[in-house]
Amino acid sequence: MNSWRHVFKLDPNRTLSDRGLETICNSGTDAVIVGGTDGITYENSRRLIERIRAYPVECLQEISDEEAVVFGVDGYLIPVVLNAGSLRWVLEAQHRAIRKYGDWIPWEKVAAVGYVVLNAQSKVARLTESRTGADPADIKAYARLAENLFRIPAVYLEYSGTFGDETAVRAAREGVERSHLLYGGGITREEEARRMARWADTVVVGNLVYENVEAAAETVRWVKETVKEDQT
Repeated sequence: MNSWRHVFKLDPNRTLSDRGLETICNSGTDAVIVGGTDGITYENSRRLIERIRAYPVECLQEISDEEAVVFGVDGYLIPVVLNAGSLRWVLEAQHRAIRKYGDWIPWEKVAAVGYVVLNAQSKVARLTESRTGADPADIKAYARLAENLFRIPAVYLEYSGTFGDETAVRAAREGVERSHLLYGGGITREEEARRMARWADTVVVGNLVYENVEAAAETVRWVKETVKEDQT
């Protein structure tokens, strides 16, 4: 994960043509994450993962349903929603899954991701009852909480379909030193991709894949060019 600069997130509950998937997997992205909020099943997750595995790109599964875990991916991401309104999304769902499957979990392939959900209209915000009114000081504190208290290796600012607040991403950047910072939400244009790439370690692109797959593939170049420019 530490080497990622750009990743795509694909939803098993949405339709993507074979040509579209080929474009995404051959785009030069660093990884493809399979996951979503609703309608996630073992069968639709397995089908999508099998299609992705035909390409030489790293494939990970974000676990939102313990019954949908598919073996054979490169890694598993476990969401911990730091600003959730219920402990279910911070501790309880994870505890239940580990109690049930703990003897078979390949821990060397598992990483927790500390989510801060910030789009009040999104499905994930409604599901997790997230406190989306966080200001930059709150977000910086969530990032510090994840890194220094919970020792979570990654913090993810999730705007879920809406382009986010750059000051919020900057605040998260200031709150982490070791944890990897991911940003996801609403990127559709070059200027947006470049703005977030300047603060986040990794830019995640999802919805644009289903709206304009060619433009989605271009986001890889926009992000990686920005990273190179900032390093020189």
